[in-house]
Amino acid sequence: MSREVTPIVQQLRARGMRVTAARSAVLEWLADYPHATVEQVHEGVSQRIGSLSKQAVYDVLNAFIDANLVQQIKPAGHPARFERRTGDNHHHLVCRSCGRIEDVDCAIGATPCLTPDHDHGFDIDEAEVMYWGVCKACRTAAVTSDDDH
Repeated sequence: MSREVTPIVQQLRARGMRVTAARSAVLEWLADYPHATVEQVHEGVSQRIGSLSKQAVYDVLNAFIDANLVQQIKPAGHPARFERRTGDNHHHLVCRSCGRIEDVDCAIGATPCLTPDHDHGFDIDEAEVMYWGVCKACRTAAVTSDDDH
């Protein structure tokens, strides 16, 4: 019985990784649910393929980070999040109220988008920017809540 060669399978093989049900499921799940926590990935993948330990999810995600298949972001005060979008130096918007995260393309200039006033001798190749605010849904909910009182 031959396995279908999906884009996920091709990506894993191109990075020299064994194709397993867990690895395929994690990549597929993250494609549909970017910026997911380990807990969210674990729950979603377990529903798709059955029993899977949380440690196995950590192991898969760490291997994917090393292979540049997944990026980890760590918004202050929030659990680490994982996404498939890698290698393009994009940034993130984080809602202070609900924690929703959205991707934001680099706004101005070439990579790394921002130039520090002094590079202290570093050869800078990336800038990490996290924008913080309140999303439209939370603002609307707050206005509606205020109107009820």
